[in-house]
Amino acid sequence: MKIPALPFTVTDWDAVAPTLHPGESGQAIWRTFNIGDLRVRHVEYSAGYLADHWCDRGHVLYVLEGELDTELRDGRTFKLKPGMSYQVSDHGDAAHRSSTATGAKLFIVD
Repeated sequence: MKIPALPFTVTDWDAVAPTLHPGESGQAIWRTFNIGDLRVRHVEYSAGYLADHWCDRGHVLYVLEGELDTELRDGRTFKLKPGMSYQVSDHGDAAHRSSTATGAKLFIVD
């Protein structure tokens, strides 16, 4: 991930328009800031959310609230709680998808 040239920028996430992304179950609400190929997001998953796809995009993901279950395509699973993060590269061997029983708020850079 390379941060493209941009001026010092402050983001008021409450002022960023939300977009709704249905999962296989539940929904995700994204607030997104894009600059070049860089995407910075504040994401909220509803209780019972299950992603509707396997993702192979690289991310740095940080859990702000709730619990997030991350499943890798190879069968490994990880439970992340507030204050935990994961880092994964683009198109590696770690295709992943997210779910949460309780709901979660995340900060994601990709």
